[in-house]
Amino acid sequence: MAYKENGRVDLHIHSTASDGTLSPPEIIRLAVKLNLGAISITDHDTMDGAKEALLTGIPPAIKFLTGVEVSTSAPSNFPCSGSLHILAYGIRLDDFELNHALEMLQQARERRNPRIIERLNSLGINVSLTEVALDAGDCQLGRPHIARYMLKKGWVQSIDEAFDKYLGRGKPAYVDKYRLDSAKAIEMIRGAGGIPVLAHPCLIKAVGDQPIEKLVLDLKENGLMGLEAYYPGHSPKQIIQYSQMAKRLGLLITGGTDFHGSIKPDIRMGSGKGEFFVPYSVYEELAKALQIE
Repeated sequence: MAYKENGRVDLHIHSTASDGTLSPPEIIRLAVKLNLGAISITDHDTMDGAKEALLTGIPPAIKFLTGVEVSTSAPSNFPCSGSLHILAYGIRLDDFELNHALEMLQQARERRNPRIIERLNSLGINVSLTEVALDAGDCQLGRPHIARYMLKKGWVQSIDEAFDKYLGRGKPAYVDKYRLDSAKAIEMIRGAGGIPVLAHPCLIKAVGDQPIEKLVLDLKENGLMGLEAYYPGHSPKQIIQYSQMAKRLGLLITGGTDFHGSIKPDIRMGSGKGEFFVPYSVYEELAKALQIE
């Protein structure tokens, strides 16, 4: 128990159920090997990773929170580029309304992929969705898998280059996607017994000069309960700023690496780029709010 009291947790992990490269059982084994005190598998718009982890069985050495990362649109009074991502912790995996909404998001992802491939083909990049799927294996296909295949075939020198030149928002092969309304997503997460948390605020690109705290306040009015202050993309100063913001607004503080496996090879589970650390107390506060041991 001592290593938990002084140890680390990782509450933002992606598996092969979405765009990660490790299966839920592999994630659990690695988390135990790394002596993590608690984890949450938070796949994009699907709870299949969390479901598989529970079916596999969670060893007593580690605590586990069910999770998902939901793609949402920003409130109309806070326009921003791309999606807002709302993390959900402690959700009931059989909740009908949330499962139905996530299925709609998954279908939107599936419809998006062929359109991305068409645009790449029009740019002279001769790739097919079948090739990408065979390379990716059994998972929910998305832009990271397309980027990885482009790297494998030598069309780009890195996954970042694939996004910067072709797949990122505003680039020639980018295709927008359907998103849930953020207020509706928060409502459904809470309806499923979960805690909704705004993910990686450093990645939110506001249109104009509105402060991020305005967005957080708006979302809190709609039921937001937490803010992901600990994130590898946050500087030490930002971690302090977001932690103070969460405390000031009465929100829970959460954190995780956003681990994806080999798709983001510089981010390691539990430790990010090496020095990243989310204390076990973060899990304890979440567990307390969820009224679980």
